[in-house]
Amino acid sequence: MAKKKPLKKRKPVKQKRTTRRGQEKTAKKKGAVRKKAPEKKVARKKTKKAWVKVSFKKRKTLKNAIGRTVNRTFRNKPLPGAKTSKLSEKIFPLAKVEELIRRGRTRGFITYSEIIYFFPDPEKDMEGLDALFQRLEEEGIEMKRSQGFLRVEGGEPAQSKAKPIMSRRPDSIQMYLKEISKVGFLTAKEEKDLARRIERGDIAAKQKLIRANLRLVVSIAKKYVGRTSNLTLLDLIQEGNLGLFRAAEKFDWRRGYKFSTYATWWIRQAITRALADQARTIRIPVHMIETISKYTKVRRDLLRELGREPMVEEISREMGISPDKVRHIKKIAQKTISLETPIGDKDDEDSVLAEFIKDEEMPSPSKRAARALLKERLGEILTDLTDRERSILSMRFGLADGVTHTLQEVGEVFAVTRERIRQIEAKTLEKIRKHDNLKKLEGY
Repeated sequence: MAKKKPLKKRKPVKQKRTTRRGQEKTAKKKGAVRKKAPEKKVARKKTKKAWVKVSFKKRKTLKNAIGRTVNRTFRNKPLPGAKTSKLSEKIFPLAKVEELIRRGRTRGFITYSEIIYFFPDPEKDMEGLDALFQRLEEEGIEMKRSQGFLRVEGGEPAQSKAKPIMSRRPDSIQMYLKEISKVGFLTAKEEKDLARRIERGDIAAKQKLIRANLRLVVSIAKKYVGRTSNLTLLDLIQEGNLGLFRAAEKFDWRRGYKFSTYATWWIRQAITRALADQARTIRIPVHMIETISKYTKVRRDLLRELGREPMVEEISREMGISPDKVRHIKKIAQKTISLETPIGDKDDEDSVLAEFIKDEEMPSPSKRAARALLKERLGEILTDLTDRERSILSMRFGLADGVTHTLQEVGEVFAVTRERIRQIEAKTLEKIRKHDNLKKLEGY
């Protein structure tokens, strides 16, 4: 057998000694080889003024960032010219402020309707409203009207262009609110100083006190909107301003109460008097209007509670008055309706309400026919009388024109005494009673 060849011994591989720094370089090179190529980011087509869907994680991060910004702005940053930077939570809730700013940042603008929707009573905290406008301006959020905006998911917005608030024809109410918001509030000390100057005849002090409380008139006038179609909100504000002028003249600073507390009663009185004078066709006294308002409120509450129309006794028990008084109030509270009110479809303009109302003074057709027959039968009997007797009876009983005359008036016409006319009348009636055709008049 052949001898096996001895196996060759492998030479030991010498391992390279590398430093720690060299190992880090090698690891970086290997990582660079294994690293995937970065994906190209595809730019999404942006739509102008459209609503964009945001993921939950991104939305949450954005909300937290906005919340930190709002907290820092509204709670820590002092307002220019304001004594305090705290907002009223009842009027400007923090959650709604966050949502409003989030919408503005997403779209680049905020509509006036959205501000009214989130904060229904902004005039109660005008400092907070000024701060909100300042914050929106700092964020670059534009204020625009709500006309022409439609919510479109990822599509093109409505074609109608938005009009900014300061357009060529701005709303008169918006202009008025913006104008009165420029005047700051007064402290109790400033009110007393102005009241002292008003007593000395300072007209400028009176105007300053009135301008500082114009927002109070707006807040009170808003509660009376809708009572009548004859007075708009601006009309109610104007009437309330007249009450404010009266309050500025009558204010007594020595009693120690605030001017707004005193002026509230004068403003309410002026507005309620305007409603009483102009709201109805037939004027109702002011105290009766307040009673009617109470009656309407009680009736509405009972209707909601009972689920049916409340009875007069139930309303009287709730109001603490007699049932007869409730019926009287109910009768006065009725609204007047024009007899020319059209009835039916819009095309049928000939029919009006007056055509469907029965005239109680107008006799029925059967009565008119009976009277015509009676007049005819009576004429047959009067033909047998002399002209003088027939004329005297006609004037005394109004047979010709329906107007009756006294004995003195008939006597002056015939140039005789009233006693003579009475005798002729009695003689003529006796002659009629004995007439043969008298039985024909018994059915009438």
